[in-house]
Amino acid sequence: MRALKIAVVAGLLCTTFCALGWRTLNAAQTANAATAHAAPVTTDAPTFYRDVLPILEAHCQECHRAGGIAPMAFETYEQTRDFAAAIRIATANKTMPPWFAEPGVGKFSNDPSLSAGQIATLAAWASSQAPAGDSRDAPAPRVWADKWTIPEPDLVLKMPQPVRLPANGDIDYTYEIVPTHFTEGRWVQMAEVLPARRANVHHAVVYVRPPESQWLRHAPVGVPFTAESLTDPAERAAAMWTDSDILLVYAPGSSADMWPATMAKYIPAGSDLVFQMHYTANGTASEDETSVGLRFSKQPPPQRVLTLQLTNDHFVIPPGAPNYRVEARGTLPNEATLLSFFPHMHLRGKEFEYNLIHHASAGGAAGNGGEPPRIETLLRVHYHFHWQMSYRLATPMRLPAGTELQAVAWFDNSRDNPHNPDPEAAVRWGEQTYDEMMVGFFDVAVDARTDKQSFFVRH
Repeated sequence: MRALKIAVVAGLLCTTFCALGWRTLNAAQTANAATAHAAPVTTDAPTFYRDVLPILEAHCQECHRAGGIAPMAFETYEQTRDFAAAIRIATANKTMPPWFAEPGVGKFSNDPSLSAGQIATLAAWASSQAPAGDSRDAPAPRVWADKWTIPEPDLVLKMPQPVRLPANGDIDYTYEIVPTHFTEGRWVQMAEVLPARRANVHHAVVYVRPPESQWLRHAPVGVPFTAESLTDPAERAAAMWTDSDILLVYAPGSSADMWPATMAKYIPAGSDLVFQMHYTANGTASEDETSVGLRFSKQPPPQRVLTLQLTNDHFVIPPGAPNYRVEARGTLPNEATLLSFFPHMHLRGKEFEYNLIHHASAGGAAGNGGEPPRIETLLRVHYHFHWQMSYRLATPMRLPAGTELQAVAWFDNSRDNPHNPDPEAAVRWGEQTYDEMMVGFFDVAVDARTDKQSFFVRH
């Protein structure tokens, strides 16, 4: 594809949380503890309160806390002590904290990776029988707003009616339109999606539908519906594709949005939020009533954040292909500041890359007497379907108008892929996880007076 494509994303992430990795570690803990590498024990062994707890607070408690997505909390010594060997193994092999960007390619502000010294500290603590130490050495505890990662929201908007979920079978994308009743435009500096039934939520995308938008205008408000339940054929077809701005994407492993004071997303007065929910059955019938928490800027910021994407939905991955390449390209019509990335594939996803394409000259092209373009790689992800993460640039990058971006995905449809549901299938774009997707989200900051539609008007 040669143009930036603004689209509803169908199907993000499965519902396997970090519990998958920790269950594996716990099962292997007894067998591996004796042979796992550990730092030499010294007379001044690390203690929990002085040495370990600061690491856990900074790198682990976003998930490992009361109300977090992890299956156990690491907030107290009593909670953590029995997992010392598992923590040593997980941090030594770098499965925890999860991070999948290739080292040396880009720098990211939300990288939770531990330093070699921190890994050695945790190993030495475990090998020394996990001593508690003096509780007076403990840092001040991190304060969490109930189940939220962001501070206490200024406003929580909840789906008015719960969605009933069957125990088995595919579940069509479910929508629910939530009016904001905003009488004036609001700038959202932080946002977080909080499902009631995380185990069933494969993804959630929250769209901002301004009052002039005709998208899903005849759909019911405040009640769950699917595209198939709509009576208008044109509206059924349009349900899956929109040019509405994205407020936030949620998936297991993804982060809340927290923008600096100079940036925010914008919800115009009179807008609705459209929740697009992709649920998966897990053997138990249940209900979900997802919420979104918002924190507003104290004053209008100079820059507005837009979520854009590079998408290729025209591909066929051959049966058994171990390294099938799919790409999408597009040029920015106007200047923007690049902030972050969010790559998305399904079970056959292997690697994902974002690049800038630098052409040697306006008239020069490979094969026509000119030099080939130079590829500048901004992010390379060794893809993990159960941890589809966002990657925020440590230093935002100014991109002039006309900048060409490329997203490249590689898929493993072979028998060597343990997640592959059917290596004999030719795989195409589709909503369910046994289908595939290739979407490269990215966030940019633009002038606060610019919305998504006007950004794509070339000047």
